[in-house]
Amino acid sequence: MKPETIGRVFGTGLRVAGRMAGQRLSAAAEQAGSAPAAGAAQSGPPVTTAGRMRAAGASSGNLGRGVKGFLKPFQRIGGILWLEVTGVLFLLPVVVFAPTLWRTRASYAAGPDHRTFVAAAIVIVVFLYLGVSAFWRARRKSGAR
Repeated sequence: MKPETIGRVFGTGLRVAGRMAGQRLSAAAEQAGSAPAAGAAQSGPPVTTAGRMRAAGASSGNLGRGVKGFLKPFQRIGGILWLEVTGVLFLLPVVVFAPTLWRTRASYAAGPDHRTFVAAAIVIVVFLYLGVSAFWRARRKSGAR
């Protein structure tokens, strides 16, 4: 299954679930509004679509706050783990290009492999900086000194 298809299916499922939740909330509001005796007059304004939409929005906002509160303890650890994984991924080109740099070291000033040496050196310096700085940021974020 393609990622685009998975995203569409997931999005469609969320829309359908939201619509079903809204319908159930509005049905519950209608039942609560019609709970008094059939002959009794309603006390208060009738339930409107705007009122139902506000109720659905409030319940989804509460759900969002609940999920956010549940995930908050994992946010710091997830950020540290993300930095460490990206640090490893940035260090992989250093490992790949290091043999090329070593092999062409004789051509550093002028020679047949001068361009290859310079390109490998630039790639190694850039990715070494990115990898080390990712680990440095992870260490600072974790509080270890």
